[in-house]
Amino acid sequence: MKKLLLICLTACFLMNMSMAQTGIVSGRITDELGLPLPGASIMIEAIDKGIPTNDNGYFTLVEVPVGSHKATISFIGYKKVEQTITVTANETTVVNVKMEPGFGAGGEVIVLGDRLKGQAKALNQQRTNPNITNVVAADQIGRFPDANIGDALKRIPGITIQNDQGEARNIIVRGLAPQLNSVMLNGERVPSAEGDNRNIQLDLIPSDLIQTIQVNKAVLPDMDADAIGGSVNLITRSAPTGRRVSGTVASGYNFLSNQPIWTGSVIVSDRFADGKLGALFSASYNNHDFGSDNVEAVWFEGDNGEALIEEFDIREYRVQRIRRSFNLALDYEINKNNKIFLSGVYNWRDDWENRYRMRVSQIDDAFDDGDQILTGTNQWTLPARVEFQTKGGINSDRVDNRRLEDQRNRNVTLKGEHQFDKLKLTWSTSYARASEKRPNERYISYRESGQTVNLDLRDPGFPLALLANPADNFNIGLNEITEEFQDTYDEDFNSRIDFTLPASDNTILKFGTRLRTKNKVRTNSFFSYEPVDENAFGATLGSVPNRNFSDPDYLAGSQYRIGSFVTPEFLGGLDLRNSSLFDESDEIGEYLPGNYDADEDIFSVYAMADVQLNDKLSGIIGLRLESTSIDYTGFLLDVDNDTFTQETASQNYSNFMPGIHLNYNFSEYSVLRFAYTNTIARPNYFDLVPYAEFSPDDEELVRGNPNLEAATSTNFDLMYENYFQNIGIVSGGVFYKDVDNFIYEQVQEGFNDPQFGNDLEFTTFQNGGTAEIYGLELSLQRQIWKGLGIYLNYTYTQSNTTGIQGREADDLSLPGTAENMFNASLSYETDKLVLRASLNYTSDYIDELGGDAFEDRFYDKQTFLDINGSYAFKPNWRFFFEVNNITNQELRYYQGVRSRTMQREFYNARFNAGLKFDLFN
Repeated sequence: MKKLLLICLTACFLMNMSMAQTGIVSGRITDELGLPLPGASIMIEAIDKGIPTNDNGYFTLVEVPVGSHKATISFIGYKKVEQTITVTANETTVVNVKMEPGFGAGGEVIVLGDRLKGQAKALNQQRTNPNITNVVAADQIGRFPDANIGDALKRIPGITIQNDQGEARNIIVRGLAPQLNSVMLNGERVPSAEGDNRNIQLDLIPSDLIQTIQVNKAVLPDMDADAIGGSVNLITRSAPTGRRVSGTVASGYNFLSNQPIWTGSVIVSDRFADGKLGALFSASYNNHDFGSDNVEAVWFEGDNGEALIEEFDIREYRVQRIRRSFNLALDYEINKNNKIFLSGVYNWRDDWENRYRMRVSQIDDAFDDGDQILTGTNQWTLPARVEFQTKGGINSDRVDNRRLEDQRNRNVTLKGEHQFDKLKLTWSTSYARASEKRPNERYISYRESGQTVNLDLRDPGFPLALLANPADNFNIGLNEITEEFQDTYDEDFNSRIDFTLPASDNTILKFGTRLRTKNKVRTNSFFSYEPVDENAFGATLGSVPNRNFSDPDYLAGSQYRIGSFVTPEFLGGLDLRNSSLFDESDEIGEYLPGNYDADEDIFSVYAMADVQLNDKLSGIIGLRLESTSIDYTGFLLDVDNDTFTQETASQNYSNFMPGIHLNYNFSEYSVLRFAYTNTIARPNYFDLVPYAEFSPDDEELVRGNPNLEAATSTNFDLMYENYFQNIGIVSGGVFYKDVDNFIYEQVQEGFNDPQFGNDLEFTTFQNGGTAEIYGLELSLQRQIWKGLGIYLNYTYTQSNTTGIQGREADDLSLPGTAENMFNASLSYETDKLVLRASLNYTSDYIDELGGDAFEDRFYDKQTFLDINGSYAFKPNWRFFFEVNNITNQELRYYQGVRSRTMQREFYNARFNAGLKFDLFN
């Protein structure tokens, strides 16, 4: 017995001694300028142990045997580094390595330019990520060639972007609508500033702010699961190893507004306290005067099945957008095994707008009553209602007679990383708030029924309805004066804790938990005003200050003569609060149904194992549980009593989501990836609210649906990637998504409601049955000859749906699914000169389902062509230029068939040029 006890004690002692004969190796891999290299591979071949660096270039290797080891550090496009590391028992050895750019070609080392350095960083991170991703990195000078993050994202395979006023705003990933994707900032979900959806406004975030964009096509168990299409992670800049001052000063020209563009940015960073404290501050500013020329039409079927329009708009937008962004990032190394990080981001976008809208409506009434007179093939003269409306704001320094949309997004995150022998602990807590305010938004309109109108539908792509006598414009009487206030905010508190623990030589366990709490509130108000003395005020449009906004160079065509409107200066100067001049009415029916308060709590836990099955095959298997609780309050109109009642509702549900990721490495630069994942998309908060909005003027009714369920998806991905040491990749893969309970907007014409009346246009939100989305992605990036490079990617997507009410017999695609997406870029680069031409194409797709095929709305195909270039006249100083939207690509919707225009909006091209500098010490 004593012998057995002695043997056990000796074994335990030897085991402890064996376990103690290891140490930790950690450090940071940077380039020759001290900037982090994410995705660099650190490998100790003798013990078959390696790891890639994280987003900021840091790495940690645990359980490294004591003694000297030769480590190899590799990074696509950079020279390999071999370094001897001496490990001491129970201690952390710090290894910081600077790598030099350059790859071998025929025995010659080729030095990389700025663009290729950024491309190399993106490809390395993509190569070493354990899941299927696409990565875009900023260039070394600190600026994408695109104005905002959305414009940069549209060049990634499988990404479609929806524009607003000529800038990328909403993202569609693999055919999934914006609300089915998530956008994160440094791993934390970005709240939405818009009141009726979860969409993230990408035009709020300037590209200068971001170091790396990572699109996760297949999410890991430790990632938030609300990403049926994909998850976009925007990673802000981190401090380099030394002092850095860089910036951009530029100006440009918008060819629609004929106004200048002003751009500036600065990045300042350094390390202090013997390198323990790192600090980075960045700021950017963009001031852009622009606008759009817009034509819109709503179509209906005539008695003989012909396509006719019931409503027609000509709109002219004049917009000024000022975008400001600030970023502060601090990191402090308490000791070799403990670091803390503090970061704060503040984005602020002011959008001032004047809009002039000429609307012809009640055209269908003339056809119903037989009052139309045929004057030619598909041409008529008929009576209709004509309206001229000016949008503006009050006369103040802040609003300046224009509608002001003040959007802000702020995020503060405190994070810690701690290494306790084998166990790694990371934690973070963050506060984020997005807000949108529209103060004193004013409208004045002059409207008259029975006006003689000429209707021309010879070309349904360019429909036209105008006053037969443009001079009648001045005789149209006052309709209404309104002022509204909109205020929305979305406030998030997030906290998480994660543990990483090696379970064996080939298995790493990771587990953790997260809590997300959200409060979203919209509080609007709306007032109408009637002049006490209408004759003294101005009974007709011609009797008040007005201006003719017709433009012979109107981009939709010179035939679209918009006419004269009340000037924004007159509208902004009205003293509407003066009761001796105006009678005020609180129009609660216009705003109260849109007000709501929603609280959402999401608690999640996960566990996953990262297993190296053999020298080529590795895998991650895991499970995530997300529990959701939502409480929301809205307002429901009681038509009989003309009052509103406050309605409350709630939802509680949980989702179990397993996931498997497999990677088979044929070589260091060749990998086959497979993923099986499960994801979720929660309904928009406002869609759940039990509200009813009714417009008697337009005979439109919209209702929320408290019974909406979250959509869920089972996803399969297979992707092959082959990377080239001279900075390139060829990849190809397929994907399949099986979506249950997808949410769609249902529009029904001729709807009868017992409360609101008959023959209404009724809109609500429904769960469909199932949707299948499948497709393939192909990508090629190569340097083909002496600085000449190509970038090509193509995505093919198909979808089908079931369970759409009233459309069961139709073969319907899921809204948002573009069949073909294509990107092409040709570049030329030397050590001083960079030139690039970029093409982006997206085919048309269904955007909104109507009651039948005639009413379906489609987003038309788009082709964008951009060029940019730069020249380094000194090592740290560079001149650059950009020309965007050379083809004057319009935003176009069509109804039912491509020939029927529903909306055409033109923006024209824009040009930017300036200086960039990057100074290091």
